[in-house]
Formats: sequence, C-alpha cells, structure tokens
Amino acid sequence: MGQLSQHIGQLALDIGRLGIWLILLMAIFIPLERISGLRPQKVFRKAFSTDVIYFFLSGLLPKLLLILPMTALAWVLHRFVPSSLYSTMAGLPVAFRFAAAMFVGEVGAYWGHRWSHEIPLLWRFHAIHHSAEEIDWLVHTRAHPVDMVFTRLCAFVPMYALGLAQPMGNSVDLVPVLVTIVGTVWGFFIHANVSWRFGWLESLLSSPAFHHWHHTNDGPEVINKNYSAMLPWVDRCFGTFYLPRKDWPGKYGIDGAMSPNFAVQIFHPLVQRDEAPKSSSEQPLPIPAK
Repeated sequence: MGQLSQHIGQLALDIGRLGIWLILLMAIFIPLERISGLRPQKVFRKAFSTDVIYFFLSGLLPKLLLILPMTALAWVLHRFVPSSLYSTMAGLPVAFRFAAAMFVGEVGAYWGHRWSHEIPLLWRFHAIHHSAEEIDWLVHTRAHPVDMVFTRLCAFVPMYALGLAQPMGNSVDLVPVLVTIVGTVWGFFIHANVSWRFGWLESLLSSPAFHHWHHTNDGPEVINKNYSAMLPWVDRCFGTFYLPRKDWPGKYGIDGAMSPNFAVQIFHPLVQRDEAPKSSSEQPLPIPAK
C-alpha cells in the first residue's frame, strides 16, 4: 500500500511538473507565433486538446516504455563491448562526450526517422505525427508511444555502443539526459508556426523552414525529405536534403483520413492497412517569403 501511494505521489509530481512546463512553453511560443506567424492560425486550433494529451503522454511514458529495451541494450553491450572503451570515454570531458553523442545520436535518429517513413508497419505509427494539417510548436509532441520509443532507441544505440553514454554506471549519466533535453527543446522550436529564416546557418542547424518542409504534402518531389532534427547536413550526406531559399510548403498532412480523437489515433495503427506514405495528387503552390 505504501509503495502504491509513493508511485501515485510521484505520478502526481510528474504531471504537475509537466503542467508547469506546458504553461512556460505556451508563454514563450504563443506570443512568438502571434508576432512572427507564418500562417494565420488560431491558438486553440483543430486537435489542440489532443496534442495536449500527447504532451503529457510524451513526458510520462517514454521512461517507462524504455526500461526493458534499455536494460536489454545494456546487457548486450556489457558482454560485447570492451569495458576499456567505457573507461576511456568516461575519462573524457563531458562537453566532448555531449558533442559526440549529439552527432552519433542524430545519425541514429535520422535512420530511425527515415525507416519510419519507408517501412509500412512503422509508418502506421509515424503517420499520426504527420497527420497534423496545422503546424505549431505543440505538434512536436504528437507521436504514438511506439513511434516515440523506436526513434529514441535508434538515437541511443550508437551513443551507448560507442561508450559516449554509460549503460552500466552507478549514477545518472548526464550526457543522454542533456541530449534528450536539447533535442526536445529544439523539437518545439522547429515545429513552431514562425516565418523565421537563418540564411547560411540553415545548412548547419535545422530551422522551422527546414522541418516544415519535412511535414509538407505538396507532391512526390518534395515529400520524404529533411529527416534530421538538428543537423541538416546529415540529410545532405544521405541525399534527403530539401530547402528552397524562400518558399514554404503549401499544405501539410497525409493523404489518408485521421480522426482528431486521441483514443482513435492510438488504436489507428492496429487497424490500418500496411501502406507506404503517399503524396497528394494536388500540388498547391508553396507559400512565398513575406
């Protein structure tokens, strides 16, 4: 009974913490999107309440769902990766390990994200994220738990395999925590409904324009691009970079119907037929720069 009360208390604290973060994020992004909005869009747009549920879900579920796969990963690495590698890496400055982990994690996440578009079974789950027809900061958290866990695992595996994060450490490893925090914050930013462009920096660091083109449904020649969350040059290396100098997508979303109801979306991948992502036959003109 005592343990149950403790777990309930921890859950309440986690929900309260996420509630505070949601208020802070709204205080930052809502004014930004009002001042520098790319499209005229209501704050409480279609499916806003559904995305709020996803916000709390993405803050609560991953650490629970990742316990078993991360334990299995640690077990495998403990037996096949020399312990000397972890000892050597542990002696390096945290800043170096963090920078290297950001890079290899980005490459791992790139392929996890790309596979989620190219493999029909994975697309069933990832399509929920792409079903948003209005893009803003909160769309970042619209992700099925299976989709979330798969992509994070793809990012974590190379970090742990190369010793940049310590799977068998006796204390919390700061590196994967920092990578997760930075990636989460940047994810909110690149989904934001803002018209900002960064010039030559957009080739080095992802921008809202870069990621908005990932969400486009403007035609077969422009879909399935820009899989990287932070480092666009990873897409350049693998031939999936696309970023017009001035234009923005004409529309977002997917071809198939997707209910805005949260419960329906959660069960949608279990009943959907295996189909690869398609493009729309309609090809509206991209939005020109303001």
